[in-house]
Amino acid sequence: MSGKRLLIIAHAPSPNTRAMRDALLEGAQASEIETVEARARTPFETQPEDVRAADGVLLLTPENLGYMSGALKDFFDRCYYPCLDHTQGKPYALVIRAGNDGTGTRRGVETIATGLRWRAIQEPLICRGAWRPEFVAQCRELGMLMAAGLEAGVF
Repeated sequence: MSGKRLLIIAHAPSPNTRAMRDALLEGAQASEIETVEARARTPFETQPEDVRAADGVLLLTPENLGYMSGALKDFFDRCYYPCLDHTQGKPYALVIRAGNDGTGTRRGVETIATGLRWRAIQEPLICRGAWRPEFVAQCRELGMLMAAGLEAGVF
């Protein structure tokens, strides 16, 4: 194993967001991915050293009052400065479970990620509106994409 690590930081307070988190992890651990270790942690569990040790980060948050979840904000509050000079260029992707449009959530996370100088691997996956089963498939695909990109050295 090459030692590549993918960290999924997911605030998943509902059955639907837990299904999305599980799909991200399942995709990242697909049998085709041989040299990437993926693990999921809550924002409250995640420490700066977890982020520094990761080769890539996937973020999952519900939209709460037009913003990221308080749990993800807490993660950024605790980890921003300890990671600032150590994670520049880190590839990341963002998934938002948005009851509305996800605009404020996206803006908030992207502002922080820009400050950290993280590099988005794609546009955020914003799962808008009423729950749809395809959200799970989209998350599985993103998890696999991120892990495959890390494995291939693309990210």
